[in-house]
Amino acid sequence: MYKGILHTHTLVVTLFLLLYIVKTILLVTGKEATLKKVTDSTKWFERIISVLFLGTGIYLYLNSGNITWMVHVKILLVFASIPMAIIGFKKKKPALAILSVLFLIASYGLAEMNKKQILKVDAPKIEPTQSQAEVGKQLYVAYCQVCHGENGDAGLSGAKNLITSTLTPTEKLDLIRLGKGNMPAFAASLPDDQILAIIDYTNTFKAK
Repeated sequence: MYKGILHTHTLVVTLFLLLYIVKTILLVTGKEATLKKVTDSTKWFERIISVLFLGTGIYLYLNSGNITWMVHVKILLVFASIPMAIIGFKKKKPALAILSVLFLIASYGLAEMNKKQILKVDAPKIEPTQSQAEVGKQLYVAYCQVCHGENGDAGLSGAKNLITSTLTPTEKLDLIRLGKGNMPAFAASLPDDQILAIIDYTNTFKAK
């Protein structure tokens, strides 16, 4: 479900942004008659995508495991852009309309940066005396727990349930190395022996 909501959110955000870019261009170029026609003809469409924008955004926020300061700044930018756009188009203030669009573009950029944030966590210090199980747990907590949860079944950000997973160890290794969907690729961050330690640790998870 998370994946479907994410795709829907991406689509409505793109449509919302494109509509506002078109309207802003018309406002800046002084084509007020055309702007009025576009505004009138897309009134219900804009309302629908606005509701979808808000609804899917709330769902993703509540079900995401990777919430950083960038997400909160993104939300602030989105909510700040709305009154700017309303005032800008109503009062025919091109500067406010442009600023509103820039805020929306910046919020999209922050969302993309946030996706990569998990790869930037401080790598845990692995001691030579640690067992395979200890290494696996330490790495799991650092890189995986944020989405998969303490017991592997949190399902945040669309993460799969590790307790019920039917993937083979080789398939798990490839998935972690290459990434998939919202899950980043760890090939450049973790050597295979550490990935295998994580896999061994997740194999200890049991349903409660």
